[in-house]
Amino acid sequence: MEQKELTFKSGLPGFDKMLQRLEPGDNVVLKVGEVEDYLPFARAFARQCADDRIPCIYFRFARHRPVLEDLAGIELRELDPAVGFEAFIGEILATIEQAGRGACYVFDCLSDLAVDWYSERMLGNFFMLACPYLYQLDTVAYFALIRDRHSPMAVNAITTTAQVVVDIYRGAERIFAHPLKVEKRFSKTMYALHVWHRENDRFEPVRDSATMSTILAESTQPWLEFAIQRADVWTEAFMAARQAAEADGGANGESARLYDRLLRMAVTRNDEFIDLARRYFSLRDLVAIVKRMVGTGLIGGKSLGMLLARAILIDHDPHWRQRLEAHDSFFVGSDVFYTFLVLNRCWWPKRRCHDEPLESYLERAGEVQSLIERGEFPADIMEQFAEMLNYFGQSPIIVRSSSLQEDNYGNAFSGKYESVFCANQGNPEQRMQHFLAAVRRVYASTMSREALLYRDQRGLLDQDEQMALLVQRVSGAAGGRCFLPPMAGVAFSYNPYVWGPGIEAEAGMLRLVLGLGTRAVDRLEDDYTRLVALNAPLQRPDAHARDPERYSQKRVDVIDLAENRFATVTLAEAIGELEPQVAERLTVFNLELARRARQMKADESIARTLDFTRILQSSLPTEMRQMARLLQTAYNTPVDLEFTVNFTNRQEFLINLVQCRPFQVRLDIAGQSMPPSKAETDPDKLILRSAGPIIGQGLATRLDRIVYIVPAVYSRLSEQDRYSVARVIGRLTRCPENRDRPMMLIGPGRWGTSSPSLGVPVSFSEINTVKVLCEMAVMHEGLIPDISLGTHFFNDLVEMNMLYLAVFPGRQGNAINQDRLLALPNRLARMLPDDAAWAQAVHVADGDPDRGEGFYLHADSARQQATCRLP
Repeated sequence: MEQKELTFKSGLPGFDKMLQRLEPGDNVVLKVGEVEDYLPFARAFARQCADDRIPCIYFRFARHRPVLEDLAGIELRELDPAVGFEAFIGEILATIEQAGRGACYVFDCLSDLAVDWYSERMLGNFFMLACPYLYQLDTVAYFALIRDRHSPMAVNAITTTAQVVVDIYRGAERIFAHPLKVEKRFSKTMYALHVWHRENDRFEPVRDSATMSTILAESTQPWLEFAIQRADVWTEAFMAARQAAEADGGANGESARLYDRLLRMAVTRNDEFIDLARRYFSLRDLVAIVKRMVGTGLIGGKSLGMLLARAILIDHDPHWRQRLEAHDSFFVGSDVFYTFLVLNRCWWPKRRCHDEPLESYLERAGEVQSLIERGEFPADIMEQFAEMLNYFGQSPIIVRSSSLQEDNYGNAFSGKYESVFCANQGNPEQRMQHFLAAVRRVYASTMSREALLYRDQRGLLDQDEQMALLVQRVSGAAGGRCFLPPMAGVAFSYNPYVWGPGIEAEAGMLRLVLGLGTRAVDRLEDDYTRLVALNAPLQRPDAHARDPERYSQKRVDVIDLAENRFATVTLAEAIGELEPQVAERLTVFNLELARRARQMKADESIARTLDFTRILQSSLPTEMRQMARLLQTAYNTPVDLEFTVNFTNRQEFLINLVQCRPFQVRLDIAGQSMPPSKAETDPDKLILRSAGPIIGQGLATRLDRIVYIVPAVYSRLSEQDRYSVARVIGRLTRCPENRDRPMMLIGPGRWGTSSPSLGVPVSFSEINTVKVLCEMAVMHEGLIPDISLGTHFFNDLVEMNMLYLAVFPGRQGNAINQDRLLALPNRLARMLPDDAAWAQAVHVADGDPDRGEGFYLHADSARQQATCRLP
């Protein structure tokens, strides 16, 4: 006889929709902070069973208040755990067998059983016996477990065996549900944190990072508990420190010893940062950091900078607790990197590369990268990765490099290592594969050419460089298809580009974008960002002020949730993803563009121009200036910050400070005034004149050599030939004859571009030995040099103490004397005979060869004036 198809409901339609229905055989485990949070779910389920005339049995055995008080239509079975495990579970199994197929069950909170039986293991054993039996009989049973009270031994046994596991949180006077496991069902938002709107029983996915991190950040992660997983030196140190922190907050002498041990074991061994950490981290802070570590080792420079910055701000003023968005990041310890290398047989090839000359090392490094990109992870680390991804659910995350040398005093490593966004959509298996690929990509970037050349340049190639990871929830909100923050950017406590009167270098600056901060730190080829002087936030650089619409951002980086990837969309598309009141705060409405949109029957969002004026008239610039100043004082040097800004329901803003590091600028970078140039009265001696932008320390110096890329010739070259020219430049700068000789590069468009149509596509490592970099606005109409203030490219310039200037031929205060420059002998063929064919495009001039003199450069970055002349 064919069995009747069974259907079940939870009594909460939104809960059913979130889980994509209750299935026969489901054992539903709700992990709660307290038993009170279990009651509304269990009672709704019992009422629904009674209404549908489905047999429902309530097992009452705990000391807490009854889960079900209204027993109409419910069968009560009272049990006593004190009779022992065998008798207790025997009575439950007998009841289940007697009720037969399709009955439903509500259990008291299981946590009391561990107390009664004095055993976490027996709690897990109970569930592993009862759950499969319930599953075989097509029942639905509800259980509760107090979160963070049990060992991984018990929790893993329960969550592995159950069909449905949901974390229940209470916060901001609301209840939140976070599905961790739902067998044989899936939706695009199933594993997101959901808020329960009790007035209509609707469970809505939480779409903003601020709410998610606030609700989840305080939860502990028992899967990271060391005492349960292993007994070793690391565990011993951590457990002792935790006990001391819980006992007296770390106030006695023994606690001081444990503090130092934990600090050097997990946080930093850099003396300068040790001093900072001692001032701003308590023992409880260190314990909290280690509690969020996957594996062992150090957390690395980027993680340390983020945590220190937050601690410094909150120590100075508790106001920052309310202004800063909560973080709930995880740290993958540096030991995991080395374990990965050894496990995948990458360590010996990496070591052999290290013993070779630099050029051979660079050639062989690619082989090691390939090994890393195919590597596997230890089983225990995979388990912790899986739990971490369960925690984040379907919230987008970013896997960021956090090496031991990164973001240190003197070494920023700006953009040298990878950071990888994971849209984190799909089922758990898909999300894991994308995450592992991101980790491998960051690990492989330790052997990239740019990173190795940077380390060599800074004298770090022989020093130990281990890669830790910072795994962060992407800050922002989902409007629909896309996930993005309303604002992101970089901030500097010192502004090295004084673009107009009234701009104070000491006040600092921002570089702002709509969407992900990638457009704030990358040198854009197709767009502009908003530069903000923090003492005069509405004063723009001249060109931007004359035509603000033209020089505003047109493209936005986002997480495309539908396509499960990082993506770039138009401004209009991004605006459509924002809340209307947020869009209005960030944009201005152009009536003429709106009229055209109506004529074309297009969305009027295309009539909006990104402006930021309204938010720059708020307290944001003042707060960012205060933040940067406080951190500069604590670090005792200028600082470089990365941040996002999100808006709350009241339209207040929250700042998510995601990175802080020392900024390698010299504080007199804008200050040295130069005497008038004699070239003003002798035009034949003039090589170039610039009226800005000029960034760098003022100079009055001799240059031995100028390398000039001839615009008319370069513009006729194919794309492949332009790449060839870039490689010629690299060989010139590394030529032994040029070692320690001050040199200037002058080229059309942008140096370091990834698009040869916009400039010369050199890598920074190919030009990092030159003293002066000059860009000419002559590639094509409308292209202007991009000062790239705040980008990784800009940080490299500052770190190498390189002067940057731009020339706008035809604009007042600007000139380039190409005829005079090309009249000087071209030294290219003599220096690089194999590259002589490029002599028409690449002109290498040594000034006046008869007198053995080069060129004289006068650059005044405070007045934004520079000249270069022959003697």
